[in-house]
Amino acid sequence: MGMMKFDIPHSLPKDEVKKRVEQLLQYWGTKYGVKADWQGEGARIAGKVMGIQLDASFKITDKAVEGEGTDPGMLLRSQAKSYLQKKFGSVLDPSKSLDQVKSTLD
Repeated sequence: MGMMKFDIPHSLPKDEVKKRVEQLLQYWGTKYGVKADWQGEGARIAGKVMGIQLDASFKITDKAVEGEGTDPGMLLRSQAKSYLQKKFGSVLDPSKSLDQVKSTLD
């Protein structure tokens, strides 16, 4: 199985991005049982999200969250990318406070 790259731009300070991404990973952990292992400015995640195996790693840079994960195949690739873009985009929305991010994930 190949790898699928993703790149979600942001305009927030890196420490704020990490707090927000931690909220997303907690949500995935609670809802889907996804495990996250933070290492500095990035993390490795593993588990199933919406029935699709997700093994990925990413890092937080000054301008984006960059990563790659297992490619679910041609039939589900666009759905997987769209889901990641939507979820990361939502938590990284600078018009939302951290509390608003938390409440939208519940």
